[in-house]
Amino acid sequence: MKKPKAATSDDAPITKAGKADRRHLRGQASAQRIIDTTIRLIAEDGMAAVTMQRIAGEIGSSNALVVFHFGTKEKLFRAALEYLNDQFARLWQETVRRPDLSAAGRIVAALDCARHFRSRHPDWVSVWVLFGSDRQTLQLDRQISLPNDRAYLAETRALLAEVARDGGHVGVDTETLAEGLNYLVQGAWYWDTFNPDQVRSDALQKTAMTLLREAFPGSFPPPN
Repeated sequence: MKKPKAATSDDAPITKAGKADRRHLRGQASAQRIIDTTIRLIAEDGMAAVTMQRIAGEIGSSNALVVFHFGTKEKLFRAALEYLNDQFARLWQETVRRPDLSAAGRIVAALDCARHFRSRHPDWVSVWVLFGSDRQTLQLDRQISLPNDRAYLAETRALLAEVARDGGHVGVDTETLAEGLNYLVQGAWYWDTFNPDQVRSDALQKTAMTLLREAFPGSFPPPN
């Protein structure tokens, strides 16, 4: 006579909490798929071409599912924009706020962060620029992105002031320099978005480093 098979974790009954967790994870995955599809379609065809019905068709689902997750197109766009901001914030945290970097190193890392974000995720940057360029989504972008952009600018300004103080650089206008670096990044993203066939260059990095070396002689690495 065979002995009864020992119970395993796979045989254990799924509790209500376990079922709820699985439903939650499936819901998160479904919502993320909708956000990813929204971003791709905006990058491909622009803001006006994106509808809830088209997104549903792209993911092979019903319009009701998209509405269930996000309610309206404005709420979906908000979720997509929040996702882009979260992704950039994560990269900024990983690259710029590393504990082993000096203030000058963090400035260089901030420029690398902007460049790498654009090179790794061109669709994300294109959509981000389009959000700020479209009259229907401009206010949404100001609500979500602008506070973060101002925080990055303030952090850059503080780092430049630290470089000036530690290096004994007197009379450097760190306020204007921080604004100038921000203009370079924003301008590069805008130019790359609306000139997709333009060959990518290192103009952003080279120009920014030229300005930094001129303002803080000896504090930034010389060109290779």
